[in-house]
Amino acid sequence: MTDQPTNQQPYDGYDGYDPYGQQGYQQGHQAYPQGHQGHQGYQQGHQGYDDPYAGQQYTQQWQGQTWETQTQSPVSAQVTAAEETAYLPPQGYGAPAPTPAPAPTPASAAEYGPATVAGNPRVTDAQRARAEGRSPIIEPGMQPAALTALLGLLLAGAAAVGTYALLVPLVVLQAVTAAGWFRLNGMWPARQGIALGFAGALAADAALLVSDRSPSAILGTLGVWVLLALVLQLRSHADPDERMYGLMATVAASALAIVAGGYLAAEADAVTVGAIAVAVAVLARALPLPTPASVVVALLAGAGGGVAAGSLTGLGTSGALLGAGAAACALIGHRVAGYDYPSRFVHFTAGVSLPLSAAAPAIYVLGRALV
Repeated sequence: MTDQPTNQQPYDGYDGYDPYGQQGYQQGHQAYPQGHQGHQGYQQGHQGYDDPYAGQQYTQQWQGQTWETQTQSPVSAQVTAAEETAYLPPQGYGAPAPTPAPAPTPASAAEYGPATVAGNPRVTDAQRARAEGRSPIIEPGMQPAALTALLGLLLAGAAAVGTYALLVPLVVLQAVTAAGWFRLNGMWPARQGIALGFAGALAADAALLVSDRSPSAILGTLGVWVLLALVLQLRSHADPDERMYGLMATVAASALAIVAGGYLAAEADAVTVGAIAVAVAVLARALPLPTPASVVVALLAGAGGGVAAGSLTGLGTSGALLGAGAAACALIGHRVAGYDYPSRFVHFTAGVSLPLSAAAPAIYVLGRALV
C-alpha cells in the first residue's frame, strides 16, 4: 500500500469556513470574562471604591450624553428645609436651574401672621399686642400729638380773629371726632352713624349762631339727636345686641361732636388760652417718659401754656387754672383714644380729635367763670 501524503493543502476557498460558528463561539466565550470583569468593575464603581465622587453621599452624575444631548450637573442632596418646600415652576429644556426660595428670617416672619387660605395677612400693631398679651392701652404717639397741637393752634388763632373764622377749624374737629369715635369702637365703615353725628354737630353750630352763642342750643341739639338716633336704631333689622351697640356708638359720637361746639359758645380769650394749653399738654404727654411722670409734666406744661397765653389775652395768672383744667380734660380724651388696642387709623382720628373735644366743656365753664 502506498502511503498517502500527510501534508495535504486545504482548498483555497475552504480556508476559515466554520459551518457551526465554533470560532465565533470561542471568541465570544473568551470575551465574556472580559465583559464579566467590566460588570464587576461597574459594581465596584457603584459601591464607591473607584468612584472619585464616592465621598459625596446621595450624589448622582451622568457620565454620558442624555436624550437632552447635554451633560447633567450633579444634584446635591444637602437641601435646606426651605428648598424642599419651595415651589419650583416648570423649566424648559436647557433652562438654568431655578434659584431656591430663601428661608424666612425672624425679622420678616414677624411682620406677617400665620398662613391662611387667602395668603399671609399683615399683622397690625394692635393684633400683635393682643396676641402677645400686652396692655390694651397703646398711646397715640408724637405724630398724632403734633396734629392735635396744630389743630389747637388753628382754633386759638381763629378765635382771636372772629366767630366765623373759628367755624372752619371747628367743623374739621367735629368731623374727625365723629369718624374717630366709630373707628375706636371697631365699627367701620359706619357711614350712617358718622353722617348722623356730623349732622348733629352742624345743627348745633347753626343753633349757636342763631341764638347768639347760647349754651342751651348745645343741650337742645343733643337731646334731639339722641331721640333721632334711637328712632333710627329701632327701624334697623339687625340683632338686638348689635342695635344696642350701634345706638350707644351713635349717641356717643353725636354727643362728642356736638359738645365740641363749646368752642363756639365760649369766650374768645378762653378759647385761645385753652386751645394753646391743650396743644402744649398733648405734646408733653407724647414725650418718652414713664406714664405718671408724663401726666405730671403734661399738666404742668398745660398750666404754663395757659399762663403764657393768658399774659397775651389779659387773663394773667387766671390762665394757669384755665390751662390746667383744659389740659386735664385733654389727657382724659388722650387716654380714651389709646384704649382697647387701637389701630393707627384710630390714632390719627380719635387720637387727634378727642383731646380737643373733651377739653371744650372745661374751656367754656372756666372761661365763663374767669373772664
